[in-house]
Amino acid sequence: MDVSDAVARRISVRAFRPDPIAGDVVADILARAAQAPSGGNLQPWRVYGVSGAPLAEFKALAAANPFGETPEYEVYPANLWDPFRTRRFQNGEDLYATIGIPREDKPARLRQLARNGDFFGAPVGLFFCLDRKLGPPQWADLGMFMQTVMLLAVERGLDTCAQEYWARYPKTVAGFLGLPDDHMVFAGMALGYRDDAHPINRLQAARDAFEVWGELRGFD
Repeated sequence: MDVSDAVARRISVRAFRPDPIAGDVVADILARAAQAPSGGNLQPWRVYGVSGAPLAEFKALAAANPFGETPEYEVYPANLWDPFRTRRFQNGEDLYATIGIPREDKPARLRQLARNGDFFGAPVGLFFCLDRKLGPPQWADLGMFMQTVMLLAVERGLDTCAQEYWARYPKTVAGFLGLPDDHMVFAGMALGYRDDAHPINRLQAARDAFEVWGELRGFD
């Protein structure tokens, strides 16, 4: 599989099969992902992989607090403006349409959101953390690391869903992992085999055409 194929196949999978994944496979993906670029070679990522009984234990802890905690950060700016507001709105509409949940059925939408807490049924949960004293450039580095993980997972026949959802549970995650006080929870990620029969996995999020956001100068 070449890189273009991996990029095209990668989606945010929200329904997984329970098939287990060997620890050496997960470790190999994460180790290879460490070739991702980072400014000054700081390699700011700190990563935890959880599966089996520990994952079940963690999910029970999170389920006991359905409203979450004070978030580590706000995932979206307040009063989101266009074109970002429209993109986010349309993505939500497209997602819930795949599983037949109308906008007015807010309880059903909240139940679907809560599926994040189950890692959408994936057998592996990953947590990506970094030192609190690091700044936005290192957050970007961690994002590049996560993207590399996602593409390497596709190469291995696996799928992922990045989850900023877990920034809403900083105390629960940190306490469970034994995260040092000077480190923060940036995001989680579900890792496993997609359930191809589930309609929610038919969603391919829309992308604007290159001309909307890109510009080339000085080319023939």
